[in-house]
Amino acid sequence: MKWRLALAQTRPAKADLESNLDGIAEAVRQAASEQAELVVFPESAATGYYLEDAVGSHAIRAGDLLQGLVQRTADLPRPVDVLVGFYEESDGQPFNSAAYMELGPEPKTVHVYQKFFLPTYAMFDEERHHRAGTKLGVFESRLGRMGVLICEDVWHSTLGAMLAMSGAEFVLVPTASPTRSLADERPGNVLRYERMLRALSEEHGVYTAAAMLTGFEGGKGLSGGSVCFDPFGEKVVQADLFEPSLVLAEMDPETILEARRATPLLDDLRTNWPRLTAAFGHGLGSNPGAG
Repeated sequence: MKWRLALAQTRPAKADLESNLDGIAEAVRQAASEQAELVVFPESAATGYYLEDAVGSHAIRAGDLLQGLVQRTADLPRPVDVLVGFYEESDGQPFNSAAYMELGPEPKTVHVYQKFFLPTYAMFDEERHHRAGTKLGVFESRLGRMGVLICEDVWHSTLGAMLAMSGAEFVLVPTASPTRSLADERPGNVLRYERMLRALSEEHGVYTAAAMLTGFEGGKGLSGGSVCFDPFGEKVVQADLFEPSLVLAEMDPETILEARRATPLLDDLRTNWPRLTAAFGHGLGSNPGAG
């Protein structure tokens, strides 16, 4: 069954949860009016990204995020799924997380993913401010089997392969990416995301979709450029740069089957996975510097 995805490219107010939840709810209502079934929001859409040492004091529980959105979307006539990036408080620790929720008549949290790779280079120092997750972001939803990567996670192709191996058909990537260099009249970071997402789609026959933060935070410009690729690696839709926007794309599970039949690389990976893991273990054992 075909369904519509919305990418909500937002510009949150720094550390203003209530105002940002208002904006998220308004975007959900707009997307629902355009028949979207799922709305994907950027990394840290609930508070803004550059909270630094204030992350802990602004982290909230996933249940509180759901409740805040339920209060603001009680008028939804039908279920609308959302993926919202936020700083999560879990077991007394802060995490950079994304919550997949169903809003509507019977709201619920379906899955919460905690960012696995925390960048500590250039302008990033995430390990100082929150903890890293330890589990794959893959789960069943009413729309199909979803996989989630947060920003830096997609730079490591291993995680995307593991999601596909675990059955993910749609890989959703909340992102807060600072603008870096200009090439072809577009920022280099946006071009890099396009390359990474296209490669992930082409290799594994999945839809990929990145919702990207925009605006200025901590003296840094966040580019936007939210984008979606189909399982053949063709660009489906892309948002304009540097401005909040909402763009929609049609998801067709049949296209996943067609792409995987045409290029059965995922089947090859599954078939050869035992040999790959054995070879990796052998390689570690023969490396004098390993361990």
